[in-house]
Amino acid sequence: MTPNHHHSTVARPEHVMLDLGPGVGALVLHTGADLHGVEIEISPAGSDAERSHKQVHERPVAGRPLYGAVFDRLPAGEYTLWLDDRPLRRKVAVAGAAVTDISIKEAQQ
Repeated sequence: MTPNHHHSTVARPEHVMLDLGPGVGALVLHTGADLHGVEIEISPAGSDAERSHKQVHERPVAGRPLYGAVFDRLPAGEYTLWLDDRPLRRKVAVAGAAVTDISIKEAQQ
């Protein structure tokens, strides 16, 4: 788990805008500081090779740092999360017009 040095590890205080609607949702993955700058991949269930990725960013909230990745514009369905080419968690359900919120501790179980 090494940070991707092509991306910034500077805190990201800006708001995240999500495009939600019928059949389209989002996934917010909370992590620890140890994954700051690391890319997490996601693929539709049953299509492990069809991956996209997001970087874990620090986001200051109420005066303290939180770390996570936001996967937006996901078609409703089930997904697999990946770290270092290994599945973190399979069968992550994303509903349309909703935000699924999980933590890395949940993902590693």
